[in-house]
Amino acid sequence: MRGARRLMNNRPMNPIPVPAAARRRSLACGLLALAPLALAAQTAPSLTDLSLEQLSSIEVTSVGKRVQRLADVPGSVYVINQEDIRRSGAVTLPEVLRLAPNLHVARADANQYAISARGFNSVLANKMLVLVDGRTMYSPLFSGVFWESLDLVLEDIERIEVLSGAGGTLYGSNAVNGVINIVTRNAAETTGTLLKSGAGNRENLLAGRWGGSPHPDVHWRFYAKRLNMDETHNAAGAPIRDSSQRNAAGFRADHARGKDQWTLQGDVYQAELTQGPTERRISGTSLLGRWARDIAPGERAQLQAYFDRANRDQPGSVDDRLDTIDIEFQHTSRPLERHDFLWGAGYRRQEDSLRNLAPAQLQLLPNHRRMNLWNVFAQDEFALTPDIRFTAGLKAEHNSYTGLEWLPNARVAWQATPQSLLWAAVSRAVRVPSRVDRDAFTPQLNLGGPNFDSEIARVAEIGWRSQPSAAVSYSVTLFHHDFDRLRSVDTQPGGLGFGNSYEGQLTGVEAWGRWKVSDTLRFDAGYVHQKLKLAARAGTAPLPGGQSQLGNDPRNRVNLGLSWDVAPKLELDARLRHVGSLPLPAVPSYTALDLRVGWHVRPGLELSLTARNVGDRRHPEWGAPGSRAELERAIFLKAVWRL
Repeated sequence: MRGARRLMNNRPMNPIPVPAAARRRSLACGLLALAPLALAAQTAPSLTDLSLEQLSSIEVTSVGKRVQRLADVPGSVYVINQEDIRRSGAVTLPEVLRLAPNLHVARADANQYAISARGFNSVLANKMLVLVDGRTMYSPLFSGVFWESLDLVLEDIERIEVLSGAGGTLYGSNAVNGVINIVTRNAAETTGTLLKSGAGNRENLLAGRWGGSPHPDVHWRFYAKRLNMDETHNAAGAPIRDSSQRNAAGFRADHARGKDQWTLQGDVYQAELTQGPTERRISGTSLLGRWARDIAPGERAQLQAYFDRANRDQPGSVDDRLDTIDIEFQHTSRPLERHDFLWGAGYRRQEDSLRNLAPAQLQLLPNHRRMNLWNVFAQDEFALTPDIRFTAGLKAEHNSYTGLEWLPNARVAWQATPQSLLWAAVSRAVRVPSRVDRDAFTPQLNLGGPNFDSEIARVAEIGWRSQPSAAVSYSVTLFHHDFDRLRSVDTQPGGLGFGNSYEGQLTGVEAWGRWKVSDTLRFDAGYVHQKLKLAARAGTAPLPGGQSQLGNDPRNRVNLGLSWDVAPKLELDARLRHVGSLPLPAVPSYTALDLRVGWHVRPGLELSLTARNVGDRRHPEWGAPGSRAELERAIFLKAVWRL
């Protein structure tokens, strides 16, 4: 078990030999030097730009994989829009995700995060699916996300839809506990120049984005970004030695003509993260193309394909290269009155090639693995009465490890009043084996093997979403998950290995709401309570204590937020979160307050100062005592110019 965790655990060991203070000084100088460039730009949006009625009309795609108003969605979805991102003061994408009350976001060190919904959280979390413009971000090494590899210009994000609950029918395996769907802005919305510079006592960044339109029907943008993270420290004040330098660049082009829309976008990234006697190096590139046609009212076809290459040189573990080719087609139509029918098919091929750098400690065998996945799916949403709609869907997905998996889903929604929706859903989802589950071996443990099967989740939910007045909206969801064949460590012929000997039940409630007191003042609140019970399946005898490798979760989480336009050019934002204690390894509960002050100096020039962990000098969020990072109070000064 230690060997498999070593493969994925990216905890760095040595510092990057670049003076952090020097980096901050040079970045601050650059920030001031660029200020005169913002002479003729547009004003950033304000709190009054979106009313609650407009917020409830935000279009989302996560639940139905088609455009729907958030107010009509029969699912537990929280939407983070661009204005939320701007006013959060966040520097990285995981910090933005703290805004979603249905996510548990725990920072493990300078670069690593544990992020999940509804339990089983870990830096190796494997039951959340993450998408960026339809491109799947999970790694088949462990069925999770390397968050340090995912770096975007936050101003280019249109919205982030956080769906908690099973999404297997539309998104396939690994969408067990939820889907994080990141949607970037159309290039037509990002013309002109944006320059961003920031410096603080924990990180600094430089970013630029340039957009244009050579033809009325064609728009493009290009971006480049550099982010430096300083090392964290443990409780004794000793450095964890986890500093990093990350670089990213990319482009997007959109063409719209008549009924057709075309998108082409690509990204490259490279990062060096301190670890051991050398540095962990990661890099990658991707290219995505998408065509869509609005054939008729209610009828749309879309074809998307992408290539992705990810390289990971993990000292003492593996040097890995993963190539992914993915193609998907979907079609929505209204074949009958009151019916919205969606169907599609997809194919993904992944080639994983690696060198085992420390075969005496850990190996993945074979060194080269080809994984194929294909699927077909269909979903029909139809009206039983003018106020009641029913949705039924099914996906058949075939993977290289366990063969054919069936992923059904049924939902019903009752429009109780024009402002209120009552909904219920039942779903089945699976987490298919990863390379670690099947192919990992150590001299002491025969971890992987052909007997590891898919983990199963059967999910039941009931929710209520309402906007009782023009100033107040809220959502409440009750959920129950039955898990079967969860991963365990069992005694097997030849030694210890991964098995499917655990089962469990997860029950809880998640709720959030928003109160717009006035055109200049808004409050947000969120609360999640969950209780997970795990036990050995009948007839099995997993290794004692093996439940801890499934995740580490608090029972209670609370989020409170305030956004206040103090004056026409001055804004104040406050975010308070309380996270309950984690059981194993034990992490004490903590309460953190983040404050941001924003100043619109002139049209197009915005300065902001963000202070994180204001009331707490330092606290841990993840890991075992002694070696874990203690997150310190942080200050970050940022300037954004829009030209």
